[in-house]
Amino acid sequence: MSTKVVKTVAEVKEYVNQWKKDGLSIGLVPTMGYLHEGHASLIKRAVAENDRVIVSDFVNPIQFGVGEDLETYPRDLQADTALCDSIGADIIFNPEPSEMYPEGFSTHVDVEGITEVLCGKTRPTHFRGVCTVVSKLFNISQADRAYFGQKDAQQLAVVRRFVRDLNFNIQIVGCPIIREEDGLAKSSRNTYLSPEEKKAALVLSRSLSMGRKMIEDGEKSAKAVRDAIVSSIEKEPLAKIDYVEIVGWDSLEDVDEISGPVLAAVAVYVGKTRLIDNFITE
Repeated sequence: MSTKVVKTVAEVKEYVNQWKKDGLSIGLVPTMGYLHEGHASLIKRAVAENDRVIVSDFVNPIQFGVGEDLETYPRDLQADTALCDSIGADIIFNPEPSEMYPEGFSTHVDVEGITEVLCGKTRPTHFRGVCTVVSKLFNISQADRAYFGQKDAQQLAVVRRFVRDLNFNIQIVGCPIIREEDGLAKSSRNTYLSPEEKKAALVLSRSLSMGRKMIEDGEKSAKAVRDAIVSSIEKEPLAKIDYVEIVGWDSLEDVDEISGPVLAAVAVYVGKTRLIDNFITE
């Protein structure tokens, strides 16, 4: 069966109701479209682990702040459909904003604490928009599992938290970062980078690799690792740091000593493009 593009909530529910009636499992891959190999890895895993797969392809306006790239965010539904079809996804849910947020829409999902650090410091309304749209997608799809990439590590932690707190009946599956051959983390926003900026952006993965090696070699001071990553990034003239943080994985709270799983996360402007990257220790 070829991938169907579905525009309305009612249409998705028709499919879902039939699948549930037939006892089939459903996987959901929430995306904002302009799909790349990172998204493809999530969809492949969803196809492998579920009977039916829904890929949402929706540039969610309420997770963009004032002055962010909502209007210029890349979109290519035709290419997205071809990719989903080649992998075996059943549905692309590609609604208009008015379908997701009809007139009078006034309910949002807020997660406190872990949304106020890292990306939440400079994007204070972002995770409210993410959690609201993701909770809607969970309810629309009635999925058994939902797949998220580790590149957006804070998003993954936040979604896990609200699923736990609100007793959503869904399994959240985190999937590894997919990188270019040169180490740059795959991102739809990489298309904004000039050749010179793309080369400069390699400072993110290079600096994080150095930080990871420090920890593997026995460094226990979070400050020492953070300072080394900062120093490395600052050597690149085109890079401007938004944040470099080392926090507990799950809590996202600052740590002094590295013990147990930690998240080392960076957000860096290269030119005008804001890029994120990270690693999580075991």
